[in-house]
This record gives sequence, structure tokens and C-alpha cells, in this order.
Amino acid sequence: MLTLLATLSCALSGGEWPEYRGPDRDGSAGDAALPTTWSEDENVVWKTAIHGRGWSSPVVLEGRVWLTTATPTGERLSVLAVDAATGEVLVDRVLFEIAEPEHRNTLNSYASPSACLAPGRVFVHFGTYGTACLDARTGETVWERTDLHCDHMEGPGSSPFLHDGRLFLHLDGGDVQYLVALDAESGKTLWRRDRSVELQPLTPDFRKAYSTPIIVTTETEDGPREELVSSGARATYGYDPATGEELWRVLHTGITMSSRPFLVDGRVILSTGFMRPELWCIEPGGSGDRTEDAFVWRNTKSAPTMPSPVSYDGLLFQVSDRGMASAIDVESGETLWRERMGADVCASLLLVGDLVYAFGRDGKTTVFAASPEFERVAEAKLDAGFMASPAVVGEALILRTETHLYRIASR
Repeated sequence: MLTLLATLSCALSGGEWPEYRGPDRDGSAGDAALPTTWSEDENVVWKTAIHGRGWSSPVVLEGRVWLTTATPTGERLSVLAVDAATGEVLVDRVLFEIAEPEHRNTLNSYASPSACLAPGRVFVHFGTYGTACLDARTGETVWERTDLHCDHMEGPGSSPFLHDGRLFLHLDGGDVQYLVALDAESGKTLWRRDRSVELQPLTPDFRKAYSTPIIVTTETEDGPREELVSSGARATYGYDPATGEELWRVLHTGITMSSRPFLVDGRVILSTGFMRPELWCIEPGGSGDRTEDAFVWRNTKSAPTMPSPVSYDGLLFQVSDRGMASAIDVESGETLWRERMGADVCASLLLVGDLVYAFGRDGKTTVFAASPEFERVAEAKLDAGFMASPAVVGEALILRTETHLYRIASR
């Protein structure tokens, strides 16, 4: 299975952002020289209108920005490619037409899962409505699947994840909860695994989840082992990415998991989701129920449910959905400071050098120092609000608001 798609990491350069939260899946853009201020009239290289309603985050590879959108009521689901240099729309296709779209939450869209990219390929996912692989040059469909279903109840949210020639999908609905691995070349199912935690006694609203997995590597007696770390309702799991075998699980409270786990110094940081969210730090690896021995610390102060945090120099930075920013010591879990940003936040944070960017639903971006003491560095404002997370290409930000796609760079 070591194909061209499996060698994605070798083909990437520093100017590409192939999936939600970037090449390292942690929201870090290294030391890119990005602006900290902009407006509709300042530092905008180009601005392109995006039709419909879609909250998928922009992803970038081979000079093209890819994103999805949908009609507000979900009858037509589309994919777009935009030239990263000029903002010209190169591809605009309706991929799926849905006769009777299910209910979605007023905060969500029918095109919220973000695409993921490999050289020559684009993978898009609309949850229960369909998944497709596209040719990155022509935008034409290579393969599609429309037989993987669940009742999202509030609309789709989990993004597809590509690793080692496998495309991983989460379908955690109110009716069924499972994940699948598809062969990235053909779209055929390699394995399917139902969630093992018993959720049926709970009401359907307490069974669903919208998180996106990551890959971690742990040490075993037999050598390094890859693990697919995947959050669902009431538990976070470690799976063998090659077979789907469940390796371990950690039980926790919370529902509707939305933020993406990420790795810091060999430990997994995760949000327990809605219903009194907590931020947990756990040790991956091992086997079976590891709720007690994997647990390192929990933090209950202003934990996010949707925005994913970032980490820098032994510190963790998070912003809650209601816009409360805080810094946490990675070793102890102790909160060092808290400060209100002034706007609700859905987008995940971005780390650039020693600065953190937080993108508000009102269109305001707050930049603050990644330090043990709070320091507000700058603010920027666009006309419409942010639901999607940012991408970085070289020394430019690719930002999607509710209405437009922007390339932001120092002029």
C-alpha cells in the first residue's frame, strides 16, 4: 500500500497545507512571516466570493486551494478549487444532489467536513451524503461512495483523514457509530469498526460525535506501533490503522466531540465535548480500558468544545467557544491565565512562531503572545465571521469567512 498517496509527507514543502490543521495536524505554521493586522482594505492580496453555505476549512496543495460548499438547505453539495496565487475559481462542481437532506443545526452547514489532499488527488466528504476522490488537475471524479450512512442529527462535521494510502472516515451518528478505512486508490472498504462503548441506553443525542482522528506512534516490546487516536461519544480510542483492531480506550463524560485531538510531547490532548467540557491529557499506548492508568491531568476551566488548541514551549493555549482564552502548563494542567477575546469562536487556533491567532465568529482575529503571561499583540477585522479554520501558504494566510475566501499577506 506504499503508493504515491502514501508518500504525501515526503512530497510536501513548507508552503502547503494539505488537511485541516495543517501538515502536522496541530495548527502550527512554524515561523512563517505572516501579518498580524489586516482589514478589507489592508493586506488583502485577493478576495473571492464563495457561493452557498459551507464551513469546511481551506486546504492547499500544488498551488490550489480546495474547499466545499452547499446550498443552505443541502440539496446540492459542491467542491471548489481556487488558484492560490490569483484567487481565480478553477473548479466549481456539484458532486452530490440530495433529494431530502436531513436536519442540520443552525450553527452547522451541509459542507463542514474539510477536504484532505495528496499529490494529484483530492478527497472530499459530506458525511452520510457521500465521499469522493477527485483528480486534482481536472476536478473530475476518480471514485465515489454513497453507501456509508449515519444520522448526524445536526449535520455532518468529521473531516476525512489520509494516512499510508488509507482514507479514514468517522460516522458517529445518533443511530450507529463506526469508523471505516477506505483504500485511497480505489475507494474500496479495507475495514469497518463499530464503537465498542455501549451507547444504546443513551438517547440518540448523546451518541453522536464530530471529531477527526490523528496518528501517533508509541513504543511497545515489539518496537514502534502506529495508533489511530479517535474520539467518539463517551470515549477516546486507539485503533490499529491497518486493521481497525481496537487497541485501547479511555472513557470520559461528554458528547458531540468536535475538536481534534493532538499530540504534545508524546501525550494526547483532547476535549471531552459538550456537557461541561473538560480538557484531558492522556498517555496513548497499552491495551484495553486505560481510563485510570492513561490519565495524566484534566482541566475544567473554559475548555473548548469546537476550537482545537495549540502548544508552544511547554504551554497549551486554548479558546473556549464563548471566547475565553487561557494558557495551561502542559506538565501539570494548571491554568496560568485567562482572558476574554470578545467574540464567540468556532475555528481552531493557529500558532505562528510565538504568536497565537484566534478567529472569531464576528470576523475579528485576535493575536496574542504564546507566553506564560497574557499579552494582546494585535487585532484584525473582516466583514463576515469565521466558522472555518485557517490555512497557511508560505508567508500568506488563506482565510475563509462565511461569504468569501481571502489571501492575506503583507503588501
